Amino acid sequence: MRIDILTLFPDSLDSALNYSIVKRAREQKLVKFCFHNIRDYSIDKHKRVDDYAYSGGAGMVMMIQPVADCIAALKKERNYDEVIYTAPDGEMLTQSLCNRMSSYENIIILCGHYKGIDERIREHFITKEISVGNYVLTGGELAAAVIADSIVRLIPGVLNDETSALSDSFQDNLISPPVYTRPADYNGWKVPEILLSGNEKMVKEWQLEQSIRRTRERRPELLNNEEI
Repeated sequence: MRIDILTLFPDSLDSALNYSIVKRAREQKLVKFCFHNIRDYSIDKHKRVDDYAYSGGAGMVMMIQPVADCIAALKKERNYDEVIYTAPDGEMLTQSLCNRMSSYENIIILCGHYKGIDERIREHFITKEISVGNYVLTGGELAAAVIADSIVRLIPGVLNDETSALSDSFQDNLISPPVYTRPADYNGWKVPEILLSGNEKMVKEWQLEQSIRRTRERRPELLNNEEI
């Protein structure tokens, strides 16, 4: 997979996406990140990429020309499955969306800034808008890193145990059950006996029950199955 990220601060992303599982994926050439400084595409001698909004008011708007030229240059080189914009009013990032995007070959992620981007970019270039939560960040770089990380870990071959991702929270619209490790007794705080029983069937039933209970208590909006 190739992920091209368009940003005003490319250095901030390389470090954020060069550790742990994502770093291993890069080293194994399962994913390639390319960071593009939008200022490099500005035709202004001062490398400006923002201007005042026609409507007035506080804040600046990212100009259409640098972004349009950058996207156009990339699309001349290859086809992209998705051109994503990190937008606070976009589709909420979910595990099912990450699962779907993990099968893509080429993705562009545009990091928003200021009061947003010229609407014509969204109308003519962007194919998907994604939000990572109901809050506002200084820029889209952190959101882009979250999106990229959540996709890359699902690429076949990235995780040592590929079945691990199947038990992650939200895979079945459920939160993961509690987990424990040794020692079985610490200061009188004991691991549930069922997990020490060796009975795989009973353990799986317990884990499902715990997942449903936790989801009902903490994230009830995820439960859309009446049987649960």
